[in-house]
Formats: sequence, structure tokens, C-alpha cells
Amino acid sequence: MKKVLFVLFGFLAMFFNASAQPFDLSYYLPQNVNYDPKIPTPKQVLGYEVGEWHVTHDQLVMYMKEVAKASDRITVEEYGRTYEHRPLLLLTITSPENQQNIEQIRTEHLKLSNPGTSSSVNTANMPSIVWMAYSVHGNEPSGANAALLVVYHMAAAQGAEIEKALKKTVVLLDPAINPDGIQRFSTWVNSNRSKNLVSDNNSREFSETWPGGRTNHYWFDLNRDWMPVQHNESRGRILKFQQWRPNILTDHHEMGTNATYFFQPGIPSRNHPLTPKKNFELTDKIAGFHAEFLNEIGSFYYTKESFDDFYYGKGSTYPDIQGSIGILFEQASSRGHAQDSDNGVLTFPFTIRNQFTTSLSTWKASVDMRVELLDYQRDFYRDMQSAAKADPIKGYVFGNNLSKGLSYHLIDILLHHDIDVYQLARNTTIKGTAFEQNQSFVVPMDQRQYGLIKGMFEKRTQFTDSLFYDVSSWTMPLAFNLPYEELNATAGLLGTRVTTAQKPVGVVNGGKSEYAYLFEWNEYYAPKLLNELLSAGLRAQVGRKPFSIKTATGDKAFDYGTIMVPIQNQNLNSTQIFELINKLSTQNGIEVFAAPTGFSLSGIDLGSPNFRPLRKPEILIVTGPGTNGNDTGEIWHLLDQRFDMVATLGDVSVLSRDLSRYNVIVMPTGGYGGVGQAGETELKRWVRNGGTLIAFTDAIRWLGAREFPVPKFKENSPDLSGFIPYANQENITGSQSLGGAIFNARIDRTHPIGYGYRQNNIAIFKNGRSFMEVSKSSFATPLSFTSTPLISGYISKQNLDVMKGSAVVVNNAMGRGQVIAINSNTNFRAFWFGTNKIFMNAIFFGHIIGASFGGDGEE
Repeated sequence: MKKVLFVLFGFLAMFFNASAQPFDLSYYLPQNVNYDPKIPTPKQVLGYEVGEWHVTHDQLVMYMKEVAKASDRITVEEYGRTYEHRPLLLLTITSPENQQNIEQIRTEHLKLSNPGTSSSVNTANMPSIVWMAYSVHGNEPSGANAALLVVYHMAAAQGAEIEKALKKTVVLLDPAINPDGIQRFSTWVNSNRSKNLVSDNNSREFSETWPGGRTNHYWFDLNRDWMPVQHNESRGRILKFQQWRPNILTDHHEMGTNATYFFQPGIPSRNHPLTPKKNFELTDKIAGFHAEFLNEIGSFYYTKESFDDFYYGKGSTYPDIQGSIGILFEQASSRGHAQDSDNGVLTFPFTIRNQFTTSLSTWKASVDMRVELLDYQRDFYRDMQSAAKADPIKGYVFGNNLSKGLSYHLIDILLHHDIDVYQLARNTTIKGTAFEQNQSFVVPMDQRQYGLIKGMFEKRTQFTDSLFYDVSSWTMPLAFNLPYEELNATAGLLGTRVTTAQKPVGVVNGGKSEYAYLFEWNEYYAPKLLNELLSAGLRAQVGRKPFSIKTATGDKAFDYGTIMVPIQNQNLNSTQIFELINKLSTQNGIEVFAAPTGFSLSGIDLGSPNFRPLRKPEILIVTGPGTNGNDTGEIWHLLDQRFDMVATLGDVSVLSRDLSRYNVIVMPTGGYGGVGQAGETELKRWVRNGGTLIAFTDAIRWLGAREFPVPKFKENSPDLSGFIPYANQENITGSQSLGGAIFNARIDRTHPIGYGYRQNNIAIFKNGRSFMEVSKSSFATPLSFTSTPLISGYISKQNLDVMKGSAVVVNNAMGRGQVIAINSNTNFRAFWFGTNKIFMNAIFFGHIIGASFGGDGEE
């Protein structure tokens, strides 16, 4: 009874007393455990107790390395660097004996994921592998701070139970998945901490500045990047995951301050159907350990509610399709050091203790359920092998010679996930689509990553649940706008296995020219090449109509959007131009043709007025409060990382200044509440004087309310009339949300927005329930959804009916400028490569659309 009262008193003291200073380590650590004094405590290294301050990332790294020096149970390695050059660490924690044989343990463990070798493994004598991952969101800091305690406990705790756990498990611990975000957030809350803790919700401490610490350097949510692997943090981590294939992976998060503590399993109907039922059962069994440990310290929690396990790009779901058990933990967030909540004052140390406690309960489960977890992993891959043999789909073929850069990026993703890819061995036609030998690639289903492959390539439109925490579809070849088809057999189609993704290498066909160079716009990195040429001071033009011409290597047909670089009247001589184009075309994988004449065999000549001069984009991306940080970051990342283009990031206040130095302004989706009358006036003046204004979704609404020439949005409110039980509110309203799915759209390839595309229909990613009306002008809606738009994913019938035929892109003239409205995220999460070109076309060709292509706007 005394013990219960003591625990309850400690719980109440930490939860309700905002001015209480953090306890010492005894508040966190389990009772009746001795600790090795040779192992430094966090306070001995950092100078403060865990929870007294928010640990900065550099301090976290310092402590991990100090403990590794002092303990023979721990080794530490750097698996990557962030964009801001912070180290990403992975600690291997196990017994000293296991450390001596760690590579043998790893290779033996990997045999479980290979049905051809798993029968030789004796799971009774091998350790389970547990991956503990903390704070993928930088402003969810209890995880990273709990990692200090987990590492100390595992390094210093003494006793038979600890020794057994170390021997029976290998713990792979990532103390900070998002170092840049953690550094940003910890700096904010520490800078605004008072000596006497302030729990008032209005305190500046709880209102971090835009964009906040949740995201990485480019403002991406890294918890959505486990499958796309587009960022430094994810790429190194996924390679380590594939090298180990852990049995359990924990993913420690935070949620709203007024909540308690959540751990999986969540709602069964919201699991991905490819995830085995046994996964849920094991997660539920592990949950019993969490409940027992949290009961012991008096913490409230809930489970089997909220969240989902559908999208395979999240940390708690990615392992589920690879024989692992992914577990999501969500702790109510203090967002600082102590904050008022519905449950009293929530203190930072209390949030840390819960995360630490469930780390220990996971460790306990991995010991007690060790053989069961190992056997499940073996059975998982055997079952997947059987499923692959029974599946009528035996593989997928994708790719063509029109955009080798897109194929390169998709292959790069697949190889990161240890998926086997082969070159196509011979020309083949599937369902009318021709695939060329060595230009296309085959992914056979009969391999150990069958489940993940199916999850990445399938199209799904039937679901048992209509509520999604995230996107409902992410079919990878569609994201790349690559032709692909299912194969009912792979015999004779598997050529050389691809072991490394090779960037395409460009060439200048015909060598040096004294007249002009030509290159088409279909390749992914054509915008990068063009920008580099314009940045070098060269003049370039774009062809608005197709033509064919005799080149130095033979007759060649060129499509809409072909780029011409003339030789005469340039600031470089012909030799310098050739050397520059030769170097840049090689680097960007672009095939360039030397043209000895301007006289075409058919179509326009090279001196035609249908070749329009291009200008180097001088870009302003509107950022800051009032804009959506994720969408803004995707635009910034695309231009900066992919295309090496200089773009100014300017807060909304910049719009009230002189904008003359820019010729392109990008307005990501957002409310733009901070733009005053001066900003509206200057923006209108700027567009009328020839600027290209590109606006996304909610920014379009803002412009429309201020009489810019943009399309209207269709009315789309759900019918909630009649009697609907209050208890059904979440399901009814949630089923009308559009978290993200894939839709078919018609593209006008003759319009500058459509340059570079060779098909009349493309796959568009769309989230949100906003649908634009088409322009009154037949020529100003270059991209619109078809009458049967759904390709893959969930959308309610009402939303689908409103979407049909609605506009994706509308352009309108405004004076000498253009306003281009885009009602889709063309740059979604950096992996929707297939529609990047739409956005890049708006940047490079917006100013050449001209009055003849204008819509409803001013002349």
C-alpha cells in the first residue's frame, strides 16, 4: 500500500506542480536496480538532469559517444548526415559477448527473411533484434530525451535480469531521427524557458515560430519518408534497417497536450490488408507489457483507437510488411517544460518517463516473446513466398527511353528497399504498351520483398474502412509517370540484374555545331540543363510547334517544347558553347543534337516566330506564417536539390516591397492572412508588368477574393441533414475527407504547361476537397480530371462526382503577365516525380503562354 501511495504521489506531483524542479534519476529509473558508477549519467556529461532542459542534438550526440566509450555493451556508428550536416547515429546495445560476434549474429538473423535459408536457423539460440527510434518529429522531444535514459539504463544497470536481456536481444537505438528539427525546437523552448516554469498556454514558449521544429531542414515530415527515401535522414536509416530486418521497431511520437498516452494496436480495420493478421495479434500481446509497466507508474493510456497502419511510408507501418512489428507510441506533449492541460499541468519530465517506460516494456517483450517473434519473421517470409507463387501477377515491367532520369530515381528507391530489379531482356508489348529492351525494367514478384513490392505497385480502390490517417494510395510507377504493366509470366524477360542505380549519361550527337543545338523537353533533368545554360548567359528559345530537321547524325523529329540554343550572337564563341553544352548534357543525362541548318524537313523552321525566347527564372517563393510549411518546403527542395536553381525564400511581408527583381513568384497553398493592402497592390502591379504568378489551392482562393483572374471553386459540402447519431460524427465526416489518392487527368501536350509529356493522360496526386472550375476559354485549362478519374485510392462518391471534369491547372492573362492556378500538389513529398514537370513548365514557359492562349483574365 505504501508503494502504491508513493507512486501515486510522485505521479501527481510531477503532473500537477508546474514549479517543481525535475526529480533526480530515481524519478525515471526502475526501483531495486543498481547502476555501474563507471557509466556517466546524463547529468555528469550535460550538466543538468534529464527533463530540466530540452537536450540539444549536439548534447545528445556527445552523451551517446561518452557512454559508448565507457561501456563494452555499446557501439555507436554514424549512418548519415542531415542537410545541416548533423550526424545521424545508430547505437548497437547488447552483451559484450554478443558485441564480439555481432556480424555473425546479423548475418544469421537475416537468414530468417530468406525462405531458402530460414529452415537452417535455430531460433531457440539466437537473440531478437529490437530497433528503438525516437523523435522523427523534432518538436516531439520526449522521445529523444528519453533516449538518454534508455542508453544509460542499458549501459549501466546491473543484475541477472539485465544480463539476460542483453544476451537475448540486440537493441539498435536511433536517439534522434530528425536532428535538424530537434535542434530548432530545443533552441526555441530553452530560449523561452523561465527559471520559474510558466504553464500558461499563452506563453511564448509553446508557440514556436514558423515552420516549427516538426520537420527537417527542407520542412518535410520525415515520418512519411520511410518508403519514398528522398532525404538524407531516411536513406541512411533504411539501408541500416535492411541490413538488420529487426523483429520490433518502436516509433516514439507526441500528440496534443490534452491527451494521455497511446500505443498500438490501433483500429484493426485501418491496417493495410497486405499486413498479416498475426502482426496485429503480436502487437496486441506486446501491448500487454506496455499496460503493465504504465500501470506500475500510474500513467493513463489508451489503445485500439485513433491512427492507422495503412500507409507503408510511416515508421510504425513500414516494418509491418517486412516481418517486423512496428509500434507507434504517442505521448501527450508538454511542448515546453510545463503546460496547462485538461488533465492538470503536464510536465516535460512526466512525458519523458512514459516514453522511457514503454522502451523498457518493449525490451521486456522482446525477451519474453523472443522465439515467437523470430518464428513469426520466418513464417512471414515463407507465407509471402507462397503468396507470390499463388499470385497471378508474376512481376511488373516499367520504363521507356523517353525519361531515363525517372527510371533511375524509381530504381534507386527500389534498391534502397532491397528489392531485386532486372533490365528487360527483350522487346515486349503488354496490353498494347511497348517496352524496349534495356530501356525498361522488370521487378519479379517471386522474391522475399513480395509484400512490399505489391504494396508499392498495386492499384487499390476497395477498402474495408473509409477513414485514413494519411494517404490511401501511392502507386510508385504512377508517381513517376512511367508506363508500367503487370506480368503474368517473367520467363525470358529477366535480363541483367541491376545492382546500382545508374544516372543516365547525356551526349551531344554530331559534335560541335556552328549553327544551333537542340534538345527535347521530355527528360526529367531538361529544366536543369536549360537553367544552367541561361545562367551562363546563353540565349535559348522554345519551339511551340513540332518539326523535323536534318541533324549532324540524321533526320530527327522534335516535339512541342524543344529547346534551341543558337550559336550566333551569344556571349560565348562556338567552341566555348560546345564545351559547355557537352559537359552539362553529360551531367544531366540529356541527349543534345547539333543542327547544321535551320531549314526543316517538316514543321516550323528554326527561325520561326513559333520559337519564343526564354528568360532565366528569377524566383521568389513566398514562405513564412500564412503559408503551408510542407508544401513550401517541397517547392524549395525541388528547385534547390533537384535542379540547382536559386530561389529566394521570402516571408509574406516581402510582397509589399518592390518585386521588380523577380519574374516568377510562387505562392504555395496557405491563408496569406499577413498580406496587407500594400502587398496586394504591389503583386497586381508586378503581374501586369509581365510577371508569372504560380499559385496553389488555398492561395488561389486568396487571389480570387482580391480580384486576381483565377478560377472559382466548386461548391462541395457534405449533406448532413436528417437524423445522424452523434456517435457516428467522426466516421461520417471523416469519410468525406480526401487524404490523398491518384486520379486520371487529361493534359494538352500542345500547351506550354504540357510540354515534355508524350501521352494525353497522366496520373495526378490529389488531396483535399477543393475542386476548381474549368476556364471559360477552351485554351486556358491545359490539365483537367477526366470523367472517370479514380485510378487508385479512396474518395467518397460525393467528392468523386464533384471532381469529374474539374480543372487541375488554369492559366489567365493579367496585363502582360500570367496567373497560373494549380489545384494539385505537383511536388508531393518529393517522390511524385511525374508531375514536377508541370510546375517547372509554369516556371520556364509561363511568360510565353501569351494572349492567344489567355483565359478569363485581363488583356
